[in-house]
Amino acid sequence: MKPGVRALGIAESYRDGGNRSTLAGAVVRADRVLDGLAYRSCTVGGTDATDAVIGLIDEFGRPDVRYVLLGAVAPAWYNVLEPSRISEAIDRPVIAVTFEASDGLEDGLRAAFSGPDLAERLATYRALPERRDLSVNDETVYVRHVGLEPADADAVVRAFTPDGGRPEPIRVARSAARAADSYAYARSLDSR
Repeated sequence: MKPGVRALGIAESYRDGGNRSTLAGAVVRADRVLDGLAYRSCTVGGTDATDAVIGLIDEFGRPDVRYVLLGAVAPAWYNVLEPSRISEAIDRPVIAVTFEASDGLEDGLRAAFSGPDLAERLATYRALPERRDLSVNDETVYVRHVGLEPADADAVVRAFTPDGGRPEPIRVARSAARAADSYAYARSLDSR
């Protein structure tokens, strides 16, 4: 992959007891140069994460970003993302990369929600693209993708993962989200 190809990584951070989760977006080039940051938030336990991600991407206004890499499919305590809707809204491929083996989210959703809230989340979760494992730098990550063939999605994840198993755009976005969350928390303590 050419060094100047850009991907937008999106990751989140939230503190226990809070009702908002910080979403950070980091544009990173394939040669690992950071090329922009943006922030949004979504509701912990809500259903607004997909709209927040689309808004974050729109806010960037970056037609040079070729791929969007999501660091979760259910951030902010089961605020399940819709990669297909994100891809359609931004007209670019979306790849969700997660880092732990899992039997899925259905049991957790059933334990946390009931009635229409559960039904909505289960429908969104079941509509996710198939999850498959991918070996990257002797580590295993789990990939879902929209808008790319499997071999192309694998190539993107590997190209943006120079070390370990976490793609650089997601790693940077996660660090940025945590820093913003810590800053907001410190400011809330100062204002008391």
